[in-house]
Amino acid sequence: MMIIRGTMSPYEVYTTYLALKKHFTDKKYDYHKYRGKTRTSKNAFNARRDRYFFEKMSRKLSEEEVRLFFLASFISTDDPSSVWVGEIIRSGEKNFQRLIKTHQSLSYIFSNEISDLFGDNKLPEVFNCSQGHPPILKGYLRDEVSIETMVILDQVFGYSKDLDRKLKDPVWGVVSMKINKYKPFLNIEIDKYKRLLRNIVYV
Repeated sequence: MMIIRGTMSPYEVYTTYLALKKHFTDKKYDYHKYRGKTRTSKNAFNARRDRYFFEKMSRKLSEEEVRLFFLASFISTDDPSSVWVGEIIRSGEKNFQRLIKTHQSLSYIFSNEISDLFGDNKLPEVFNCSQGHPPILKGYLRDEVSIETMVILDQVFGYSKDLDRKLKDPVWGVVSMKINKYKPFLNIEIDKYKRLLRNIVYV
């Protein structure tokens, strides 16, 4: 499929940034439901000192790449609410390339991560929070479990709602919101990952 770059205006790139930031920081806002619309104006954009960055992106990236570029910045941080344009300018390209590679190798990454995670724990123990942070959250905080694996396992087991009820912890609160906000952007064949799980996980 041919990727057509330079199809967005600088202002449209800017509104995409605002919409994704709101999506990952506002529980009530849904990027897909509102089709990436936010309250802003071209005057506000033209008054920004950093508008050159959005102008550069509008020439360089396709519409889908723009979304992935900003998405990468919000899922790569510990706290999406702390992300600002200056940080994206510094680290955005690195996060973007890492996200592309992760999506291209997702089944391989997932298989390796769950092999380690479930190799040390049986299925119920992975999500057990009776003693505090469950193994799956500890693995994520140690960078041993990716946010993608967290999302896939939640699509299979629905563990996040159970932890939301039982684990009143600010660290989990941030991670839980990131899982649920990222989920609509991670389009996967869930049956494929269920098969991978069956080959590795023993109840």
